[in-house]
Amino acid sequence: MTPAEPLPTTADTRRPTLNAVAARAGVGRGTVSRVINGSPKVSPRSRAAVERAIAELGYVPNRAARSLVTRRTDSVALVVPEAESRLFAEPYFSGIIRGVSAGLADSGMQLLLVLARDEKEYERLAEYLSAQRVDGVLMMSVHSEDTLPDRLRELAVPTVLAGRRSLREPLGHVRADNRGGARGAVQYLLGRGRRAIGTITGPLHMEAARDRLDGYREALRDARAAAGEELVAHGDFTEASGRAAMRELLRRCPHLDAVFAASDVMASGAVFELRAAGLRVPDDVAVVGFDDSIVARHVDPPLTSVRQPLEEMGRTMASLLLDEITEPGAGHREVVLPTELVVRASA
Repeated sequence: MTPAEPLPTTADTRRPTLNAVAARAGVGRGTVSRVINGSPKVSPRSRAAVERAIAELGYVPNRAARSLVTRRTDSVALVVPEAESRLFAEPYFSGIIRGVSAGLADSGMQLLLVLARDEKEYERLAEYLSAQRVDGVLMMSVHSEDTLPDRLRELAVPTVLAGRRSLREPLGHVRADNRGGARGAVQYLLGRGRRAIGTITGPLHMEAARDRLDGYREALRDARAAAGEELVAHGDFTEASGRAAMRELLRRCPHLDAVFAASDVMASGAVFELRAAGLRVPDDVAVVGFDDSIVARHVDPPLTSVRQPLEEMGRTMASLLLDEITEPGAGHREVVLPTELVVRASA
C-alpha cells in the first residue's frame, strides 16, 4: 500500500511575499518595491532580475498596501448626472461607456459607474471624491450649470469631460464636431431641394445642443434660406419631446418639408408624429437625426443621421485621464472628433 503524500503546510500555500521576491532576485526589498511601482531609479539588470523572480514565484502585489505608499486606488469614477431612465434609454451613454471600458482595459484600473441626479447626491459624491477614493473622474452629459467639475478641479482630482460646459471650459474634454455635423446635415437637406426646414433642439443648457442649433442656423444663413419665421422647436433628447416638438413645427409651418433633430431618439419621435398626422417620410417631410445610434437603423424608414464616434470618444477620454493621473499638472487637453453624415431612407 502506497503511503499517502503529506498535505501541503500553511507555509506551502501562502502566497509569495516581497521579501521572497527580493531574496530570489538577489536585491533589496526597496528595489523590488521600486520595480513594482514603476520607478525609473532601478538598473536594467536589477529590474530584469526582479521581473524574473516575480514570474517564477507568481508574486501578486498587495494592492491595499501599495495604495498606502503610492496614494493610488487604481480606480476611476465615471459620473453620469442623469436618472437611470435616460442612462438605459439613450444609446449615447452606452457607446461612451463601451469606449471608456476599452480604453481602461489594459491599465489595471477599476471603473466605477456613479449616477449623481441632484444637488444632494452631488454633495455626497464630492465628499467621497475628496477622500481620495478614486484616482480620477470621467464625467458625461455635462450641463452649463454643473458645479461638480469645478469642485473636482479645486480638489486637484484629475478629470476629463465628455463635452464641455462653455467655450471657457478649463477641464480636459472630448467632444464631437457638433456644429459641423449639424451644418452638414442641413446642407444635405438643402441640396435635396428642401426649403422649409425645421429643427428640434436638445436642452440648451448643454453646449452640444447649442452647437447643433448653431450649425442648423449657419447652414440656412450660408444658403440664404433663412427668410421668414425661424423654425425652431425645443426638446430634451427624449422621444416624447421629439413628438411634441414635431407637432409644434407642423402647427407653425404646415408646409414644412424637412426637419433636423438633434438626436436620433427625438428624430424617431418626430417620425411617429408625422405618421400620425398622415404625412409620409421622406416624400412629404424628410427627417435627419444625430448620433447614428441603433435607433436610427430600427426606425421605419431608417434614419439618415450624423454619426459621432461614441466609442472613440470614450477611449480618448480614458487616454486623456490616464495621462493626467500619470503626469499631474501636465495641462488639460481638448479633443474634437469629426462627424459623418450616414444617408438612409428618411431623407
